[in-house]
Amino acid sequence: MTASGVAELPLVGGHPALDLVNTVEPRLPAAGRHEHLAAPHDLLTWALRARLVNGDEVAAVADAWAASPAAADRALTAVRQVREALSAVLSALAASPSPGTTGLAPELEYLSACWAAAAARSRLTLSAPAGVPVRLLVGTSPALLIPDRAVHAAVELLCDADLTNLRTCPVDEGGCGWVFLDRSRNRSRRWCTMADCGSHAKARRLTERRRVARSRYRSN
Repeated sequence: MTASGVAELPLVGGHPALDLVNTVEPRLPAAGRHEHLAAPHDLLTWALRARLVNGDEVAAVADAWAASPAAADRALTAVRQVREALSAVLSALAASPSPGTTGLAPELEYLSACWAAAAARSRLTLSAPAGVPVRLLVGTSPALLIPDRAVHAAVELLCDADLTNLRTCPVDEGGCGWVFLDRSRNRSRRWCTMADCGSHAKARRLTERRRVARSRYRSN
């Protein structure tokens, strides 16, 4: 997957928490990977696109961060740390449906602590008559709104999503390592998108077949 910036970054995970994991490319612990959440304004842009916040909330967050640039930097760092902790948990789950908790204890403890802090800044509110009577409003502090929503999305994914449908764009076949929920009819989705990594892989295979064919023709 390639994208020129966070404003064009495809949201292919099927869940905001997975789209957060996919804000680096390739999704590998390798040097040279591109960080799409490079600055607080990138985080604001992404959070709005991922629907973690709405337009009014973005304005409130921007005002809070303008008043305290240090708070903006802390929020960005917090979201990145949630992202990496979640990525580690998902990588372990992808490798084994029952990986055990020993190796993942630090990541799970970190996510738990972040969620506990976010929950302390959340409240139950009455909804409009047409909706459910009561809803959970996560995040009441504008400066911390996006980190709180990010960890809430991560916990929701881990606790409620069907992670048997979790897939990784295959790095060993030229994919980017991004994660997604496979909701295709026959659970056969292999790539983050066919238009990007899938088509590139097909082109590479075609080039290799042609190379082999030319080599055989010359040898005859």
